[in-house]
Amino acid sequence: MANTYSSIIIQTVFAVKYRNAMIQQEWKNELLSVIGNLINETECKTFIVNGVSDHIHCLIGLKPKHSISTVMQSVKAKSSKWLNESDYLNCRFEWQDGFGAFSYSYGQIDKVYNYIKNQESHHQKISFLDEYEKLLNKYNVDFDDRYIFKNLQ
Repeated sequence: MANTYSSIIIQTVFAVKYRNAMIQQEWKNELLSVIGNLINETECKTFIVNGVSDHIHCLIGLKPKHSISTVMQSVKAKSSKWLNESDYLNCRFEWQDGFGAFSYSYGQIDKVYNYIKNQESHHQKISFLDEYEKLLNKYNVDFDDRYIFKNLQ
């Protein structure tokens, strides 16, 4: 739409199904690149994508013509398809249902970027579940313990 201007900065967090530690160092960077490219294909802007063996964080500049749910549905479906068609795993890969989404002002981009960039060292100090619950509480998001990214095998 002409004359539409926005600055919608969103951090998303999503986990491997059952929070299994399936993302391996040998191919993690390729997966992160695929996810970043998939975000860009939606006409949104990828600031950074990073994560650890059981979950991913993305910092996205969202276009107002898209919903974050539509973008994430596409990214998760296409990235799991890409991974399942690769020779990296000898089992089926799936992302857990759902995701977290947290909004930021433009002035917070550097801080969130660095937080996402340093996920490996960050998770030496705090577990994914503790980190995720901390984000939900910090942003006053109501959540049901039964549906949070728990290891529900």
